[in-house]
Amino acid sequence: MNHPSRIKQARFSAWLTLAGVMLAYGSICGNVTYAFGVFLPSMSETFGWSRSALSGPYTLYLIIGGMLGPVAGSTIARFGARRNIVLGNMVAVLGLLGMSQVCEIWQAYLFFGVMGGIALAFAEFLSVTTVINHWFIRKRSLALGFVFAAGGAGGFFLPPLISWLMSGFGWRWTWVCLAGCHLLLAVILAALLIRNTPEEEGQFPDGHALKEPFEQSLLSTTGGVYQTREDWSVRDALRTPALWILLVLFSVLLFATNMMTTHQVAYLQDLKYSPMVSATALGLMLGMSILGRILSGVLGIRFKGRYLAAVFMACLGLGIVSLMNAGEIIFVYLYSILTGIGFGGMIVLLPHTMGAYFGRKHFSRIVGWTTPVVTLASAVSPLLAGFLYDATGSYLLPFGITAVLLFGCVILSLAVRPPRGRDKTADLYPSGLEGNQLPPACRCFVVSSNEHIF
Repeated sequence: MNHPSRIKQARFSAWLTLAGVMLAYGSICGNVTYAFGVFLPSMSETFGWSRSALSGPYTLYLIIGGMLGPVAGSTIARFGARRNIVLGNMVAVLGLLGMSQVCEIWQAYLFFGVMGGIALAFAEFLSVTTVINHWFIRKRSLALGFVFAAGGAGGFFLPPLISWLMSGFGWRWTWVCLAGCHLLLAVILAALLIRNTPEEEGQFPDGHALKEPFEQSLLSTTGGVYQTREDWSVRDALRTPALWILLVLFSVLLFATNMMTTHQVAYLQDLKYSPMVSATALGLMLGMSILGRILSGVLGIRFKGRYLAAVFMACLGLGIVSLMNAGEIIFVYLYSILTGIGFGGMIVLLPHTMGAYFGRKHFSRIVGWTTPVVTLASAVSPLLAGFLYDATGSYLLPFGITAVLLFGCVILSLAVRPPRGRDKTADLYPSGLEGNQLPPACRCFVVSSNEHIF
């Protein structure tokens, strides 16, 4: 029998770990990912580098972060995500310090592209979603909503703050400030709070201290919420159409957001908006994504996510169209609101779906092996936008391409279904019927419906 104090500690550990993951993810988003675009115009002006050349380090950052996904997934499975998060963010701190000393373009490729990419692979999306997937099942979407809301908070507060620091201290000292902030939040505090899995602590997912309540919570899962009861292997998961459709949605999502975070500030400054207004628009977009992330976390527990995905992707497409017509400031803010909500909703919905479809045990390996596919498809967007800008003197062509891809994904979102063939409960569905169409006598034996998340 567990001692009462042990039960109290078990319930506390899940939420304490969530707090640590929120700090780590919010820091790497605000201090690294979303920071680069704010520095781009000033560094380009200082050295006379073209925007396509200075977009290269960010593209390399994304490529390395994605291509190392299989390695990161394997190290997570072997050593736990906590070690990856701490060591990866230590590399990020060194890279940020290095950026303060850049004098040649290759140094930006080294410090941000290579070292930042290592941090991205080992300490960001894959590691934090693995931790959440281990600690939460029924409340997974809500927990992911909080984690990614922390990333939105970092993106909301940091770009205006970075712009203010640059105006007072210059861009070099601003990189140093970011390094110090990252060391405190993403390395020291995260290391103190994060735990790898509930099992390592003698606990169970969703904050349960005992095995029986945890198992009972799985049995009581409502039929309208899809949750696999098996752990899919990497090989089996890669054979499902569902995984590849999710990868297409993820690729287009990151294609759009990577382009925006890198070039949005420069684009708005080309339209004669002040540096502060341009940086604030980026911050507002990421701040509004907090709303999208929380909405997705709450609604993902109850509603069919494929409909949510269609709405969120449509918001992204309409946001890009607004940005293309940003001659008046009202369209700038409309872009920030729509794009923020759309991005925030999707960034929660996608990993939640992967966990729900393919289970806990091999989650890090499945996502790790699929990360290079997403990366190669999405990392070209900053470089492509810079190249097309240098060739045409305008961002309208790359933004137009992005809008078309997003509206195409609205239709694709409605077509995806959970994988079938491994989960024995799937055999309980008569051909052509969905979970909510089955007779009541059959529904009681079915843990999950054929369509909820997507």
